[in-house]
Amino acid sequence: MVLRLKLATKAALVAASLTAPVAPASLGEWARPETVGIASLSFSYRPAGEFSQGGRPVDAPWREGSTVGFEIMRDELSGAQYDACAAERVCPPRPASQSRDPRLPAVLINYADASAYAAWISGKTGEVWRLPSDAEWRVAAGSRARDDALGAGDASDRWLAKYDAESAAAKNDERLSRLGAGQANENGLYDLSGNVWEWTADCFVRYAAGPSGFRPVTTNCGVRVAEGEHRAYLTDFIRDARSGGCSAGKPPTYLGVRLVRETKTSGLVARLRYWLGAVI
Repeated sequence: MVLRLKLATKAALVAASLTAPVAPASLGEWARPETVGIASLSFSYRPAGEFSQGGRPVDAPWREGSTVGFEIMRDELSGAQYDACAAERVCPPRPASQSRDPRLPAVLINYADASAYAAWISGKTGEVWRLPSDAEWRVAAGSRARDDALGAGDASDRWLAKYDAESAAAKNDERLSRLGAGQANENGLYDLSGNVWEWTADCFVRYAAGPSGFRPVTTNCGVRVAEGEHRAYLTDFIRDARSGGCSAGKPPTYLGVRLVRETKTSGLVARLRYWLGAVI
C-alpha cells in the first residue's frame, strides 16, 4: 500500500513536470541549435569510470544498455549561441581573447557554464535541454566513439605508457575548425572527435570487482566525464582542460558543449526510470 502510494505520488509529480506551461521567448539567428534524431536501440559499451580487480586497475567490462529515442545537437554549441546567453547575464561571458566568429565553437566552457546555457535555452524555448549522459553521447557518436580499453590484465602500466607516448608525439593542435567543416558521422553529427571535448552529465565513479561483478564504491560528482577523441575525467570548474584532468592519452585541448533536447516520450521514460529506481 505504501509502495503504491509512493508510486502514485511520484507519477503525479512526473506528469506535472511534463505539462507545466513555459512561455517560449524569441531567439536570435544563432540561438536555436539544430538537432538530429537518434532512434531507440539496444547497444553494448564500456561504461565510464575507474574499474579495479584485486586492488589493480583493469579495463571496464562490456555492458548491455538501451536508449529511448532522443534528439541531440548536430553541431557543438557555437560561440554566438553561447554569447546570446551571456548577453542576458545568465552565462558567464567568454574570455575577450576568444574569436567572435559565429562559425566557431564556444570553448573554455566549464560544467557550470554548460549547465547554465542548458537552463537558459530551456527557458527560452519551453523545451527541456540538458547535457547528454555518457551512454547517449556514445550512441550518437557511433563509429566516432573510441574504445579506450587496452587489453587484458593490469591496465595501469599500459595507460601510463600510452599517455607518455601520446603526450610526447606532438603538441595539441590549438586551431579551432569552423563548425561543420569536417565530415558528419553516420548519424549526421559533426565535430565529434576533433580538438573540442564535450561535457556529459555523468559523474566519475570508481568500481571494484566483487562476487557478483563490479559494484560502485565511490561517486564523485565534482568530477565529470567529457567525451571527444577519447574519454577524460575533469573537475567540473575547469575551463582549460590542459590545466588539470585525468585521461588515458593526451589531455583535451578545449572543452565545449553539445546538448540533448528531450522529447515528451524520452523525458517521460527518463523520469519514470528515475522515480521508480528511487522507490524499488
